[in-house]
Amino acid sequence: MDISFQKTIVFLFFIFIGFLLKAKFKSKEEVTGIKKIILNLALPATIFIALLGVQVELNLLLLPLLALALNLLLFLIFPLVLPILGIKKNTSEFRTARLLVPSLAPGLSCFPFVLEFLGEDYLAKAAMADLGNKVFVLVILYLVAMNWYLRTHDKKRKKGVSKTSSMFKVMVSEPVNIFIAMALLLLSFGFNMDSLPFVISETLQKLSLIMTPLVLLFIGLAVKIKRKQFIEIFSLLTLRAGVVFLISGLFVVFTGLQAKNEILLLLAFGLSACSFWPYAHISAVDSLETAAKAKKNTFHNNYAISILALSFPLSTLLILGVLNTGSFIMITSNIFVISATLCAIGLLVPLFSWFRKGIKGQKILNPKIDSARAEHI
Repeated sequence: MDISFQKTIVFLFFIFIGFLLKAKFKSKEEVTGIKKIILNLALPATIFIALLGVQVELNLLLLPLLALALNLLLFLIFPLVLPILGIKKNTSEFRTARLLVPSLAPGLSCFPFVLEFLGEDYLAKAAMADLGNKVFVLVILYLVAMNWYLRTHDKKRKKGVSKTSSMFKVMVSEPVNIFIAMALLLLSFGFNMDSLPFVISETLQKLSLIMTPLVLLFIGLAVKIKRKQFIEIFSLLTLRAGVVFLISGLFVVFTGLQAKNEILLLLAFGLSACSFWPYAHISAVDSLETAAKAKKNTFHNNYAISILALSFPLSTLLILGVLNTGSFIMITSNIFVISATLCAIGLLVPLFSWFRKGIKGQKILNPKIDSARAEHI
């Protein structure tokens, strides 16, 4: 069995173990404790190490910009798509989906397969592209999440300087942001992980190692996907994949890209699962709302976990499918055919729902029409 596929099974197995452990976690506070370890220790350490390991190559500087462009396109497109799936505007589910859908987690869902199928050179390109994605998920989406939080709870009073200062206070109090600032400061002075004292670097490395297992176990513990929600999220993620294929196809057409491995990398990177980091922003907002005993929530915590839980296996299957297509993907029309197919699958459920509502509406109207005809006769 292929080693990358085995790694995927291991990741899914961790989620399954977390699901089985649900019975042992009696209270919500116990699960929240794991989340706090992730957000306040494992995640900041992982980001710190990732930033200090960045090696900027001038000939690859376009890749982060392309990745950032993909993030922004998905962020701008999906507010138009979500209402079609029945996700109403200005709801916690709508804001949650908007935050998670444009984010990418190539480290878990893309990098292992790129290394296995395309080699180290393309892994380096994928890692370079991920810099743009990191800027988007760590900085831009954080600012968006905090802005939505302030607008949801205090939009009339918090304006201008007051609103900015409130957002700044929240930002500087988050461990993730403190670690990012420290890493960028050290990076600007030429430091890397090897430059740090052994005690500090080894502690950070050990904390980083627990990141992936804890996240996967937490997803298994926290996920509660109802049947209706499962269908809705599956449609959402299938449409997301269809839009990625469409954007990639248009990029190939307009740039004249013909190298097979470059096209495979483009698609595999774009099909990465949704990132856990926007969920970290959602959790930060959730903590603020819990502390303030807010009556309404900016985001839907369980909905976010459900998206993450379903996103990972679906993205993995799609990436493996793409990387195994070979020369089939070289024909640009095939990319658009796959895009149309995925979009059709994603829209099938809402179309079926509209069709059923139409039939029910006709059944309600028909007795009235029949009675009117009988009176006329």
